[in-house]
Amino acid sequence: MTYSAKRTILLLNGPNLNLLGTREPEIYGHDTLADVERLAMQAAAEQQLDLEALQSNHEGVLIDAIHEARLSKGGIIINPGAFTHTSVAIADALSGVSLPVVEVHISNVHQREAFRHHSYVSAVASSIIIGAGVNGYRLAVQQMAHLLSR
Repeated sequence: MTYSAKRTILLLNGPNLNLLGTREPEIYGHDTLADVERLAMQAAAEQQLDLEALQSNHEGVLIDAIHEARLSKGGIIINPGAFTHTSVAIADALSGVSLPVVEVHISNVHQREAFRHHSYVSAVASSIIIGAGVNGYRLAVQQMAHLLSR
């Protein structure tokens, strides 16, 4: 598999991730979305990558961003939130752009409700990072750097 040499990666966060820091801190911790984005940007800089971040509660906005990424980004890191378990459309968009994809989840979804055990995105992801807390975003950036270097 050959990936683009483009050095900018897109970080997408799906629905309700704008509530990080206040939403169920016993599951998601106390870091905010701004903290997560800052962590990912620092990790990207360490890998000589640029990172652009977008969060949306709207499926179509995420799909549009995925489509646009095919022209200017080297890869996509995505925490699809609840769309993980429901969105064939996001999986199709990711598959259609032929970019490396790293799926990331803050909590270990396999220790949670049964409906969270299935991911449409996992089938099209190059790598998956689950249950590492917000550090999973750092790991996702490091993995994306590895994928882009191949």
